[in-house]
Amino acid sequence: MSRLKRLISLQHSMFINSTTIISQENNKLLPFIASNHPSQWTTTRSLDIFQMANKAALEKEKARLADEMNRGYFADIHEMKKHGGKISKANKVVVPAMEAVKFPTFEADYSNGSSLKLPIIPNGSGTSVTEDVPKATLMCLSFRSTSQAMVDSWRKPFSDAFNNSRNIHIYEVSFIDSWLLTKKPIKTLLLRTMRKSNADEGKDGPQRQILYSFGDHYYFRKELKILNLLTGYIFLLDNFGRIRWQGSGLATDEEVQWLLSCTSVLLQEVRQ
Repeated sequence: MSRLKRLISLQHSMFINSTTIISQENNKLLPFIASNHPSQWTTTRSLDIFQMANKAALEKEKARLADEMNRGYFADIHEMKKHGGKISKANKVVVPAMEAVKFPTFEADYSNGSSLKLPIIPNGSGTSVTEDVPKATLMCLSFRSTSQAMVDSWRKPFSDAFNNSRNIHIYEVSFIDSWLLTKKPIKTLLLRTMRKSNADEGKDGPQRQILYSFGDHYYFRKELKILNLLTGYIFLLDNFGRIRWQGSGLATDEEVQWLLSCTSVLLQEVRQ
């Protein structure tokens, strides 16, 4: 019996010695992962990857917080006083297709509650059987109500110039970042209210569509290099969703002419 106990004790000791390593630096027991136990290695590696991913996510969020703290409401106000929302002068000519960047995709809601993924491009999720891809799209972005007059200064002359063209779409999108307003009961009520205020939507041509995008748009804005939320942003997209022209703030007569000219160039490109 005593021999049996010694044998069990010896086997137990050998098992411990074969599955542990003594660290010379901190004198701690570390688990030894044998090559014939891949499940142990997978678990440990997954944990390491998770920790790395979690660390990357934390660093990303820290960078975002620092960015948002450095760029606040008063900075936007200061810029508005300085140049009236004119972040930069509009393009005089169309950006070459090879140099143009894609407009980021996002989802927006109509006031009736139906949703649409923009921009509409060939084979994109926004296309449907009954809806053709527009040859040119005017994307008007607004993050605060103060920018509505700016958006109108571009959209109205554009709509007048291309009123008879069904190959052009105009999207006016209001971005709503408020956490409270994104919640379903309040969001539904808000859209219902907007439906009444948009009763005259069709008066400015069949191409004009008014939508609302709810949620966190930080990375969307980052991709478009949008910093000031008090001004309006206008983008002219081609039929592949590429940004071929852009403007901001209140439109000048000269800038409107540039926009109309660039749109005509895009329409000519599609015909060729």
